[in-house]
Amino acid sequence: MGFVTLLTQDLRNKKGGDFILKNGRKKASTSAASKTALGKKEGKLLEVNDLKVSFFTPAGEVKAVGGISYDLNYGEVMGIVGESGSGKSVEAYSIMGLLQSPGKVVGGSIIFEGEDVLAKSKEEMTSFRGNKVSMIFQNPMTSLNPVYTVGNQLVEALRAHNKDISAAEAKKRAAEMLDMVGINNVEKRMKQYPHEFSGGMRQRVMIAMGLICNPKLLIADEPTTALDVTIQAQIIELMKELQQKTQMGIIFITHNLGVVAEICDKVSVMYAGRIVEKGSVNDIFYKPSHPYTVGLLRSMPRVDAQEYERLIPIEGTPVDMLNPPDGCPFAPRCESCMQICLKKMPPYVEMGDGHSSACWLRVQEKMKDKEAKNNG
Repeated sequence: MGFVTLLTQDLRNKKGGDFILKNGRKKASTSAASKTALGKKEGKLLEVNDLKVSFFTPAGEVKAVGGISYDLNYGEVMGIVGESGSGKSVEAYSIMGLLQSPGKVVGGSIIFEGEDVLAKSKEEMTSFRGNKVSMIFQNPMTSLNPVYTVGNQLVEALRAHNKDISAAEAKKRAAEMLDMVGINNVEKRMKQYPHEFSGGMRQRVMIAMGLICNPKLLIADEPTTALDVTIQAQIIELMKELQQKTQMGIIFITHNLGVVAEICDKVSVMYAGRIVEKGSVNDIFYKPSHPYTVGLLRSMPRVDAQEYERLIPIEGTPVDMLNPPDGCPFAPRCESCMQICLKKMPPYVEMGDGHSSACWLRVQEKMKDKEAKNNG
Protein backbone atom coordinates (compact mmCIF):
# COMPACT_ATOMS: atom_id res chain seq x y z
CA MET A 1 0.00 0.00 0.00
CA GLY A 2 1.39 3.46 -0.90
CA PHE A 3 2.50 5.64 1.98
CA VAL A 4 0.37 8.61 0.90
CA THR A 5 -2.79 6.52 1.16
CA LEU A 6 -2.09 5.90 4.84
CA LEU A 7 -2.94 9.49 5.67
CA THR A 8 -6.00 11.71 5.84
CA GLN A 9 -6.09 15.39 6.61
CA ASP A 10 -8.30 18.36 7.37
CA LEU A 11 -6.41 21.58 6.70
CA ARG A 12 -9.07 24.13 5.91
CA ASN A 13 -7.89 26.98 8.12
CA LYS A 14 -4.67 28.89 8.55
CA LYS A 15 -3.60 26.91 11.56
CA GLY A 16 -3.67 23.67 9.62
CA GLY A 17 -5.04 20.48 11.09
CA ASP A 18 -4.41 16.85 11.87
CA PHE A 19 -2.83 14.23 9.66
CA ILE A 20 -4.20 10.96 10.96
CA LEU A 21 -2.71 7.54 10.40
CA LYS A 22 -5.20 5.03 9.08
CA ASN A 23 -5.50 3.26 12.43
CA GLY A 24 -6.31 6.57 14.11
CA ARG A 25 -3.14 6.63 16.22
CA LYS A 26 -0.26 9.03 16.05
CA LYS A 27 3.05 7.80 14.71
CA ALA A 28 5.31 6.15 17.27
CA SER A 29 9.01 6.98 17.23
CA THR A 30 11.00 4.44 15.23
CA SER A 31 14.17 5.23 17.11
CA ALA A 32 12.45 4.89 20.48
CA ALA A 33 11.14 1.47 19.56
CA SER A 34 14.55 0.40 18.29
CA LYS A 35 16.22 1.70 21.42
CA THR A 36 13.98 -0.41 23.62
CA ALA A 37 14.26 -3.55 21.51
CA LEU A 38 17.93 -3.49 20.64
CA GLY A 39 19.57 -1.33 23.29
CA LYS A 40 21.16 0.90 20.69
CA LYS A 41 23.82 3.49 21.40
CA GLU A 42 22.37 6.71 22.75
CA GLY A 43 23.51 10.31 22.38
CA LYS A 44 24.18 12.71 19.54
CA LEU A 45 25.60 11.33 16.32
CA LEU A 46 25.55 14.62 14.38
CA GLU A 47 25.34 18.26 15.43
CA VAL A 48 24.92 21.04 12.86
CA ASN A 49 25.39 24.47 14.43
CA ASP A 50 24.55 27.74 12.63
CA LEU A 51 25.69 26.35 9.26
CA LYS A 52 26.00 28.98 6.53
CA VAL A 53 26.76 28.18 2.88
CA SER A 54 27.09 30.73 0.08
CA PHE A 55 27.62 30.56 -3.67
CA PHE A 56 29.77 33.37 -5.03
CA THR A 57 28.53 34.02 -8.56
CA PRO A 58 29.21 36.83 -11.06
CA ALA A 59 25.76 38.18 -10.23
CA GLY A 60 26.50 38.26 -6.50
CA GLU A 61 26.46 36.14 -3.36
CA VAL A 62 23.69 33.59 -2.99
CA LYS A 63 23.17 32.60 0.65
CA ALA A 64 21.95 29.09 -0.05
CA VAL A 65 21.97 28.04 3.60
CA GLY A 66 21.48 30.86 6.06
CA GLY A 67 22.41 29.59 9.50
CA ILE A 68 20.67 26.29 10.27
CA SER A 69 21.05 24.18 13.40
CA TYR A 70 19.86 20.69 14.33
CA ASP A 71 21.09 17.45 15.84
CA LEU A 72 20.59 13.78 15.06
CA ASN A 73 20.85 10.98 17.61
CA TYR A 74 22.18 7.49 16.97
CA GLY A 75 19.58 5.38 15.15
CA GLU A 76 17.29 8.34 14.50
CA VAL A 77 15.64 9.23 11.19
CA MET A 78 15.21 12.91 10.38
CA GLY A 79 13.39 14.33 7.39
CA ILE A 80 14.41 17.59 5.74
CA VAL A 81 11.54 18.92 3.64
CA GLY A 82 10.96 21.97 1.50
CA GLU A 83 10.51 23.02 -2.11
CA SER A 84 13.28 22.91 -4.71
CA GLY A 85 15.97 25.51 -4.08
CA SER A 86 15.41 25.69 -0.32
CA GLY A 87 18.94 24.48 0.50
CA LYS A 88 18.23 20.85 1.40
CA SER A 89 20.80 19.24 -0.90
CA VAL A 90 23.41 21.97 -0.33
CA GLU A 91 23.29 21.26 3.39
CA ALA A 92 23.79 17.53 2.70
CA TYR A 93 26.75 18.15 0.37
CA SER A 94 28.31 20.27 3.11
CA ILE A 95 28.20 17.34 5.53
CA MET A 96 29.74 15.07 2.89
CA GLY A 97 32.43 17.58 1.94
CA LEU A 98 31.18 17.51 -1.66
CA LEU A 99 30.44 21.20 -2.20
CA GLN A 100 31.75 22.35 -5.57
CA SER A 101 32.95 25.85 -6.48
CA PRO A 102 31.54 28.49 -6.33
CA GLY A 103 29.89 27.04 -3.22
CA LYS A 104 31.61 27.52 0.14
CA VAL A 105 30.83 26.97 3.82
CA VAL A 106 31.18 30.46 5.30
CA GLY A 107 30.13 29.83 8.89
CA GLY A 108 29.05 27.38 11.54
CA SER A 109 30.18 23.88 12.41
CA ILE A 110 29.35 20.25 11.63
CA ILE A 111 30.22 17.91 14.50
CA PHE A 112 30.13 14.15 13.88
CA GLU A 113 30.77 11.95 16.93
CA GLY A 114 32.56 14.86 18.58
CA GLU A 115 34.82 15.62 15.59
CA ASP A 116 34.67 18.80 13.50
CA VAL A 117 33.97 17.67 9.94
CA LEU A 118 34.87 21.05 8.44
CA ALA A 119 38.37 20.85 9.94
CA LYS A 120 39.21 17.54 8.25
CA SER A 121 41.78 17.32 5.44
CA LYS A 122 40.96 15.94 1.97
CA GLU A 123 42.53 12.61 2.92
CA GLU A 124 40.53 12.45 6.14
CA MET A 125 37.31 13.30 4.28
CA THR A 126 37.95 10.49 1.78
CA SER A 127 38.05 8.04 4.69
CA PHE A 128 35.12 9.76 6.41
CA ARG A 129 32.89 9.38 3.35
CA GLY A 130 31.79 5.80 3.01
CA ASN A 131 33.20 4.52 6.29
CA LYS A 132 31.19 6.83 8.54
CA VAL A 133 28.78 8.70 6.28
CA SER A 134 27.28 7.64 2.95
CA MET A 135 24.87 9.31 0.57
CA ILE A 136 22.22 8.08 -1.85
CA PHE A 137 21.77 10.56 -4.69
CA GLN A 138 18.59 11.56 -6.53
CA ASN A 139 19.02 9.80 -9.87
CA PRO A 140 20.46 6.26 -9.74
CA MET A 141 20.92 6.13 -13.51
CA THR A 142 23.33 9.06 -13.50
CA SER A 143 24.98 7.96 -10.24
CA LEU A 144 25.94 4.51 -11.56
CA ASN A 145 28.69 4.18 -14.17
CA PRO A 146 27.11 2.75 -17.35
CA VAL A 147 30.32 1.03 -18.57
CA TYR A 148 31.01 -1.02 -15.41
CA THR A 149 29.00 -3.91 -14.06
CA VAL A 150 27.04 -3.40 -10.87
CA GLY A 151 29.26 -5.94 -9.11
CA ASN A 152 32.44 -4.11 -10.10
CA GLN A 153 31.07 -0.82 -8.83
CA LEU A 154 30.09 -2.28 -5.46
CA VAL A 155 33.48 -3.98 -5.06
CA GLU A 156 35.31 -0.78 -6.03
CA ALA A 157 33.31 1.28 -3.52
CA LEU A 158 34.16 -1.15 -0.73
CA ARG A 159 37.87 -1.48 -1.54
CA ALA A 160 38.28 2.29 -1.92
CA HIS A 161 37.41 2.68 1.75
CA ASN A 162 38.86 -0.59 3.06
CA LYS A 163 42.36 -1.18 1.69
CA ASP A 164 42.84 -4.40 3.66
CA ILE A 165 39.96 -6.35 2.17
CA SER A 166 40.77 -8.80 -0.64
CA ALA A 167 38.98 -8.84 -3.98
CA ALA A 168 37.30 -12.15 -3.13
CA GLU A 169 36.07 -10.88 0.24
CA ALA A 170 34.83 -7.65 -1.35
CA LYS A 171 32.93 -9.61 -3.99
CA LYS A 172 31.31 -11.77 -1.32
CA ARG A 173 30.32 -8.68 0.66
CA ALA A 174 28.88 -7.05 -2.48
CA ALA A 175 26.75 -10.12 -3.17
CA GLU A 176 25.52 -10.12 0.43
CA MET A 177 24.51 -6.45 0.14
CA LEU A 178 22.55 -7.02 -3.06
CA ASP A 179 20.74 -9.89 -1.38
CA MET A 180 20.12 -7.71 1.67
CA VAL A 181 18.35 -5.05 -0.40
CA GLY A 182 16.09 -7.62 -2.04
CA ILE A 183 17.76 -8.27 -5.39
CA ASN A 184 17.37 -11.89 -6.53
CA ASN A 185 19.76 -13.99 -8.67
CA VAL A 186 22.69 -12.16 -7.14
CA GLU A 187 25.44 -13.96 -9.08
CA LYS A 188 23.79 -13.06 -12.38
CA ARG A 189 22.97 -9.51 -11.31
CA MET A 190 26.56 -8.84 -10.23
CA LYS A 191 27.65 -9.29 -13.86
CA GLN A 192 25.00 -7.03 -15.34
CA TYR A 193 25.21 -3.33 -16.24
CA PRO A 194 23.00 -0.54 -14.82
CA HIS A 195 20.85 -0.30 -17.98
CA GLU A 196 19.78 -3.92 -17.41
CA PHE A 197 18.11 -2.96 -14.12
CA SER A 198 14.74 -1.29 -13.65
CA GLY A 199 14.51 2.10 -11.92
CA GLY A 200 13.55 0.52 -8.62
CA MET A 201 16.34 -2.07 -8.85
CA ARG A 202 18.91 0.64 -9.63
CA GLN A 203 17.82 2.50 -6.54
CA ARG A 204 18.24 -0.70 -4.51
CA VAL A 205 21.78 -0.95 -5.91
CA MET A 206 22.45 2.61 -4.77
CA ILE A 207 21.20 1.75 -1.29
CA ALA A 208 23.47 -1.30 -1.25
CA MET A 209 26.40 0.88 -2.30
CA GLY A 210 25.58 3.39 0.43
CA LEU A 211 25.50 0.68 3.10
CA ILE A 212 28.37 -1.54 1.95
CA CYS A 213 30.90 0.10 4.30
CA ASN A 214 28.52 0.00 7.30
CA PRO A 215 28.20 3.79 7.76
CA LYS A 216 26.80 5.28 10.94
CA LEU A 217 24.90 7.93 8.99
CA LEU A 218 23.10 7.60 5.66
CA ILE A 219 21.99 10.72 3.77
CA ALA A 220 19.23 9.94 1.28
CA ASP A 221 18.69 12.84 -1.15
CA GLU A 222 15.28 12.46 -2.81
CA PRO A 223 15.85 8.69 -3.27
CA THR A 224 12.28 8.02 -4.45
CA THR A 225 11.62 11.02 -6.70
CA ALA A 226 12.03 9.28 -10.06
CA LEU A 227 10.10 6.15 -9.04
CA ASP A 228 6.43 5.30 -9.37
CA VAL A 229 4.28 5.11 -6.24
CA THR A 230 4.45 1.31 -5.88
CA ILE A 231 8.25 1.24 -6.14
CA GLN A 232 8.49 4.25 -3.79
CA ALA A 233 6.57 2.33 -1.14
CA GLN A 234 8.89 -0.69 -1.56
CA ILE A 235 12.03 1.47 -1.23
CA ILE A 236 10.67 3.22 1.88
CA GLU A 237 9.80 -0.13 3.48
CA LEU A 238 13.27 -1.45 2.62
CA MET A 239 14.99 1.56 4.20
CA LYS A 240 12.89 1.20 7.35
CA GLU A 241 13.88 -2.46 7.68
CA LEU A 242 17.58 -1.75 7.05
CA GLN A 243 17.60 1.13 9.53
CA GLN A 244 16.17 -1.07 12.25
CA LYS A 245 18.69 -3.83 11.46
CA THR A 246 21.78 -1.62 11.29
CA GLN A 247 20.80 1.12 13.77
CA MET A 248 22.33 3.81 11.55
CA GLY A 249 21.10 7.39 11.60
CA ILE A 250 19.33 8.62 8.45
CA ILE A 251 18.80 12.10 7.03
CA PHE A 252 15.98 11.81 4.50
CA ILE A 253 15.76 14.76 2.11
CA THR A 254 12.47 15.09 0.25
CA HIS A 255 9.65 17.39 -0.79
CA ASN A 256 7.13 14.58 -0.20
CA LEU A 257 5.46 14.79 3.19
CA GLY A 258 3.90 11.36 2.72
CA VAL A 259 7.39 9.84 2.74
CA VAL A 260 8.25 11.79 5.88
CA ALA A 261 5.19 10.49 7.70
CA GLU A 262 6.15 6.94 6.82
CA ILE A 263 9.82 6.79 7.80
CA CYS A 264 10.94 9.76 9.93
CA ASP A 265 11.08 10.40 13.67
CA LYS A 266 11.49 14.16 13.40
CA VAL A 267 11.39 16.82 10.70
CA SER A 268 13.09 20.08 9.74
CA VAL A 269 11.13 22.26 7.32
CA MET A 270 13.35 24.47 5.13
CA TYR A 271 12.45 27.57 3.16
CA ALA A 272 14.91 29.89 1.38
CA GLY A 273 17.94 28.46 3.14
CA ARG A 274 16.49 28.54 6.66
CA ILE A 275 14.82 26.00 8.91
CA VAL A 276 11.46 27.64 9.57
CA GLU A 277 10.08 24.85 11.76
CA LYS A 278 11.36 21.67 13.34
CA GLY A 279 9.89 19.06 15.63
CA SER A 280 8.74 15.47 15.85
CA VAL A 281 6.66 13.98 13.04
CA ASN A 282 3.63 14.25 15.31
CA ASP A 283 4.36 17.94 15.96
CA ILE A 284 4.66 18.78 12.27
CA PHE A 285 1.61 16.81 11.13
CA TYR A 286 -0.69 17.36 14.13
CA LYS A 287 0.44 20.82 15.31
CA PRO A 288 1.97 22.70 12.36
CA SER A 289 3.06 26.12 13.55
CA HIS A 290 4.75 27.97 10.69
CA PRO A 291 2.53 29.24 7.83
CA TYR A 292 4.85 27.60 5.28
CA THR A 293 4.48 24.21 6.96
CA VAL A 294 0.72 24.66 6.95
CA GLY A 295 0.87 25.57 3.27
CA LEU A 296 2.81 22.42 2.43
CA LEU A 297 0.26 20.27 4.25
CA ARG A 298 -2.71 22.01 2.61
CA SER A 299 -1.26 21.51 -0.87
CA MET A 300 -0.79 17.77 -0.40
CA PRO A 301 -3.27 15.35 -2.08
CA ARG A 302 -5.83 13.88 0.33
CA VAL A 303 -7.42 10.45 0.21
CA ASP A 304 -10.69 11.82 1.60
CA ALA A 305 -10.97 14.68 -0.92
CA GLN A 306 -14.29 15.15 -2.71
CA GLU A 307 -14.47 14.70 -6.48
CA TYR A 308 -13.27 17.78 -8.38
CA GLU A 309 -12.00 19.31 -5.14
CA ARG A 310 -8.95 21.45 -5.82
CA LEU A 311 -5.71 21.45 -3.88
CA ILE A 312 -4.85 24.68 -2.07
CA PRO A 313 -1.58 26.04 -3.50
CA ILE A 314 0.87 28.36 -1.79
CA GLU A 315 0.40 31.68 -3.55
CA GLY A 316 3.29 33.75 -4.88
CA THR A 317 6.75 32.82 -6.09
CA PRO A 318 9.90 31.62 -4.30
CA VAL A 319 12.40 34.12 -2.94
CA ASP A 320 15.03 35.65 -5.22
CA MET A 321 18.09 34.37 -3.34
CA LEU A 322 20.28 37.09 -4.88
CA ASN A 323 18.01 39.75 -3.36
CA PRO A 324 16.35 38.21 -0.29
CA PRO A 325 13.96 40.33 1.80
CA ASP A 326 15.10 41.94 5.04
CA GLY A 327 12.50 40.17 7.12
CA CYS A 328 10.98 36.71 7.02
CA PRO A 329 11.67 35.15 3.60
CA PHE A 330 8.15 33.70 3.50
CA ALA A 331 6.46 37.04 4.28
CA PRO A 332 5.61 37.96 0.64
CA ARG A 333 3.64 34.71 0.29
CA CYS A 334 2.16 34.51 3.79
CA GLU A 335 -1.59 34.96 4.36
CA SER A 336 -0.91 36.22 7.88
CA CYS A 337 1.91 38.66 7.04
CA MET A 338 2.33 41.64 9.40
CA GLN A 339 4.52 44.74 9.06
CA ILE A 340 7.19 43.34 11.36
CA CYS A 341 7.44 40.24 9.15
CA LEU A 342 8.63 42.42 6.26
CA LYS A 343 11.25 44.23 8.32
CA LYS A 344 12.84 41.77 10.76
CA MET A 345 13.85 38.12 10.65
CA PRO A 346 11.78 36.23 13.24
CA PRO A 347 13.52 34.45 16.13
CA TYR A 348 12.91 30.80 16.93
CA VAL A 349 10.13 30.22 19.43
CA GLU A 350 10.31 27.06 21.53
CA MET A 351 6.98 25.32 21.94
CA GLY A 352 8.18 22.38 24.01
CA ASP A 353 9.73 18.95 23.45
CA GLY A 354 12.04 20.10 20.67
CA HIS A 355 9.27 21.76 18.63
CA SER A 356 10.24 25.26 17.47
CA SER A 357 9.14 27.73 14.80
CA ALA A 358 10.62 30.94 13.36
CA CYS A 359 7.46 33.03 13.05
CA TRP A 360 6.32 36.38 14.44
CA LEU A 361 2.83 34.95 15.00
CA ARG A 362 4.30 32.54 17.53
CA VAL A 363 6.29 35.38 19.13
CA GLN A 364 3.06 37.33 19.63
CA GLU A 365 1.33 34.28 21.09
CA LYS A 366 4.16 33.78 23.59
CA MET A 367 3.99 37.46 24.60
CA LYS A 368 0.22 37.26 25.12
CA ASP A 369 0.58 34.08 27.18
CA LYS A 370 3.22 35.76 29.32
CA GLU A 371 1.03 38.85 29.85
CA ALA A 372 -1.95 36.68 30.77
CA LYS A 373 0.13 34.82 33.38
CA ASN A 374 1.44 38.07 34.83
CA ASN A 375 -2.05 39.57 35.01
CA GLY A 376 -3.48 36.37 36.43
